[in-house]
Amino acid sequence: MEVPKNNQTFKALNEDKKLACTSKHFLLELYRCDYEKLNDESFLRCTLNNAAKIANATVLNLISYKFKPQGVTVIALLAESHLSIHTWPEEQYSAVDIFTCGKNMKPDKACKYLIHSLMAEEHLLRVITRNTPLEVHDSLRKIN
Repeated sequence: MEVPKNNQTFKALNEDKKLACTSKHFLLELYRCDYEKLNDESFLRCTLNNAAKIANATVLNLISYKFKPQGVTVIALLAESHLSIHTWPEEQYSAVDIFTCGKNMKPDKACKYLIHSLMAEEHLLRVITRNTPLEVHDSLRKIN
C-alpha cells in the first residue's frame, strides 16, 4: 500500500463530498506562566472546570494527577468531547488541548480564561478543523 503524500487522501475525499459535521481542535501553548499555579493540582482542577463552564461545555468527569517532583495533568471529559492541561512548572510551560464537536461550545472563551488564569506572558494557539464525510455520517446513523 502506497503512503499518500501531502494529505492526498484527504483532498480526494473532500473534493466531491459534502461534510456532515465539523469539529474544532484547539491546541494552546502557554509560556512564562506562574510556577505555583502550574504545580497546584487543586487550582488547576478548579480552573479547568471553570474554563469548561465559561465555554458553555458540560463536564461529565474530571480527573487529575500530580507528578513528583512537579507537574500536573488534568483532563475534563465533556459531553462535547474533552479539555486537558499538562503542566511543566519548571519550564513555566503548559499545553492545553480542547476538542469540541458541539455547536454551542465556545473554546476561544476557555482559551482566554486559561491564558489569564495561569498568567501566561506568551501563548500560541493553533486551531484544527476536523470534518466527517457525509457518507460515513449517514452509515453510522443507520447502525445506531
